[in-house]
Amino acid sequence: MSELVTGEAVALELRPARLPSRALAVLLDLVAAMAVYVVVTIVLVTSTASLDEAAQTALSIATFVLVLVGAPIAVETLSHGRSLGKMACGLRVVRDDGGPIRFRHALVRGLIGVIEILMTFGVVACIASFVSARGRRLGDVFAGTLVVRERIPVARTGFVPPPPPWLAGRFSGLDLSAVPDGLWLAVRQYLTRMQQLDPQVGWSMAERLASDLAERTGAPVPQGVPPAAYLAAVVQERQARESRRAFGRGSASSPDPAGEGPPGVYKAPAAYGAPAADVSPVVAPGAASESSGGRRSVEVPEMREVPEDDRPGTGFVPPA
Repeated sequence: MSELVTGEAVALELRPARLPSRALAVLLDLVAAMAVYVVVTIVLVTSTASLDEAAQTALSIATFVLVLVGAPIAVETLSHGRSLGKMACGLRVVRDDGGPIRFRHALVRGLIGVIEILMTFGVVACIASFVSARGRRLGDVFAGTLVVRERIPVARTGFVPPPPPWLAGRFSGLDLSAVPDGLWLAVRQYLTRMQQLDPQVGWSMAERLASDLAERTGAPVPQGVPPAAYLAAVVQERQARESRRAFGRGSASSPDPAGEGPPGVYKAPAAYGAPAADVSPVVAPGAASESSGGRRSVEVPEMREVPEDDRPGTGFVPPA
């Protein structure tokens, strides 16, 4: 994955196209251009049979330049970097900053492409792509462009796993106004991909993100809370606040026991890779079954420290 920085200082993660896909796109473009060139040549030869040899030679050179050089430049300019072969292979030519190319970029690429692709049968372009870290040929280097992949496989793990219910509402008092969007994005990306990481690497990443998040909120990470579960709980708290602000509904951080078994029993989600753990509600201190005035007291879950053996895991093992 290649990171490009735009003029607005926005980091873009673009996947550069490699040599096989680029070679296939160029081959398709050449086949299409040669087909058009043959058809145009046959038409010109038929219609200009009465001209002398010099005129026919001049028309042949002009046809070659217009069809095999000018046409690709025009197509890339009008389609913003997508020729016929690139559209078939899911590729696009962009600037170094990720923006769409213009005529001058397509012109430089087309003129240098005559030398490194047509005259050398693609040998120079292949060598340049092998040497370049992002698979750029000489035309891309001089034009300041990059060929990237548009069709990227969708990740299967795009779901942010919910935190365990014993953390529900525990971070409702955190001040999240100082947390930047970049840190939220990093936390969400970690939570959606944590099952793909090595356990020790994932644990260290979770600790680092949890430390950064705690520093921004001004409150330390509670002792005994796994960093991945802490991150998930804070993200859910942020989502709950945004939901209340947008729709005026109740907090989304309270777990819904429907379909999860008996009340008070929680089964850790598969994303955390934890066995079933029971977290039973307790009666709040001082609460009685019947209070004065004939009203019943409500059993509320008490935020208490869960023993290490009974606490839901996060799917990561601390490094030895």
